[in-house]
Amino acid sequence: MKELEIPKSHPRYRSLIIREKVVDGFRRGIVVPEGLIAHGRGEAFDYILGEKSWDFAIEAEKATVAWLLTASKPVISVNGNYAALAAREIGELARLTGAIVEVNLFYRTEDRVARIVDFLKQNGVDSVLDADCEKERISGLESPRGIVCRDGIWSADFVLLAMEDGDRTEAIKRMGKIVSAIDLNPFSRTAQTADITIVDEALRATNNMIKMAKTLGKMSKEELENIKKNYDNVEALKASFRVIFSRLNEASRKGLI
Repeated sequence: MKELEIPKSHPRYRSLIIREKVVDGFRRGIVVPEGLIAHGRGEAFDYILGEKSWDFAIEAEKATVAWLLTASKPVISVNGNYAALAAREIGELARLTGAIVEVNLFYRTEDRVARIVDFLKQNGVDSVLDADCEKERISGLESPRGIVCRDGIWSADFVLLAMEDGDRTEAIKRMGKIVSAIDLNPFSRTAQTADITIVDEALRATNNMIKMAKTLGKMSKEELENIKKNYDNVEALKASFRVIFSRLNEASRKGLI
């Protein structure tokens, strides 16, 4: 099938490029069909939010980077969609913060895990745990999401995840870990459960955090601890809802809906 050529003048250029990344991931066996549906749901929220990083997202991303830089064992949890969207960026963020990358899937097969690990490595992710890692199972999480690497999520103190299931977010928190979640849907159980909720598109959020890591990495531990201490996730979620409601009300007043 011939690759789609999208002109840069197209008003939806960036969104279409991101969509093509997910479709390419599907063709590679990295993304499952259900992942295409999940991407569409997130894209709908991004459209409502104006496809930009709002202040509440920037603050959440900043707090996440502060945690990545100060945690004893930070882990970036990657599923198929996140790998397809931001493999190179995940690798750069991991290098800047010293985080370990671990693949964790709901629709899990060892072949798919291996494909994603290989794809990440091909895109410069050096610190990724492979499919042969020593496994543990998270208590109370019966889905394949409960299978984690002993040297990764199992022993982490801080976990950054993207586009996840709420039950796994809850289970990881029950283990006493701090969780940051990239989730465009602030209504989701993941968004409501996480300690830090990044209501932003995953690739855009990761690029933002790469830039922040280059600056925050020069800060003292005390300064980073203050960033963590001053972050309020409840207020961040409230702000995201206010923006959504405001944009819908504005569209309604203009007769767009």
